[in-house]
Amino acid sequence: MFERPIFDAHLHIIDQRFPMNPNQGYLPPSFTTADYLQEAAALHITGGAIVSGSFQGFDQQYLLEALKVLGPRYVGVTQIPASATDDEIIALHNAGVRAVRFNVQRGGSESVKYLEQLALRVHDLVKWHVELYIDSRQLPGISTTLHKLPKVVIDHLGLSRAGIKYLLPLVEKGAVIKATGFSRCDFDVLPVMRQITAINPAALIFGTDLPSTRAPKPFTVADLNIILRNFPDALAQKISYDNAVALYQPQEH
Repeated sequence: MFERPIFDAHLHIIDQRFPMNPNQGYLPPSFTTADYLQEAAALHITGGAIVSGSFQGFDQQYLLEALKVLGPRYVGVTQIPASATDDEIIALHNAGVRAVRFNVQRGGSESVKYLEQLALRVHDLVKWHVELYIDSRQLPGISTTLHKLPKVVIDHLGLSRAGIKYLLPLVEKGAVIKATGFSRCDFDVLPVMRQITAINPAALIFGTDLPSTRAPKPFTVADLNIILRNFPDALAQKISYDNAVALYQPQEH
């Protein structure tokens, strides 16, 4: 049992009672809120961010149900179409959603051509930020847009060694990077995490990525221990809890 509280900044709930669409022919197995709580109990996870996957498209029903079950220490990161109304966005915010996700890597979300328009709109309306599942080698293609956005979060350390040189300048400009899905990355994650925190100690947030759909290796406690055993206690506390809580502010709903 871990003694320090952990905020899980990236998890998925897969509830087959609600609509799902195959993504590249893939549909994940069930991973309910009960399954998640069982996995999370031993890690002293006290809150987290439920992230919509490619296979969940624009469905909000599963997310609203998961937020209701998991409670106010959990927030949502959802996918919405550019056509979503202000009232729909405000209702999601009131239910605990705090960010909009663009899944550039796998699709299933709104097209990145709407990134600037939608990101600025949701920030103006409800102060949401944008999260991107993207191979960091693709960042130069949208860099002009990213520099216009109030807050950007990049999933899974940007995935690619070749893109680290594009990721780190974003950190310098205030981007937050998720220390998640380590087996998805084609590099040794610890040196890259150290580079990120050297630029900005507030820029790195830990998440389990449970249930690790399509990852080469699912999350294990060893992934969390990479952070807890290799960073000074105060910095490990920021990565595993403080930074994400400051980003998502789950106590607001």
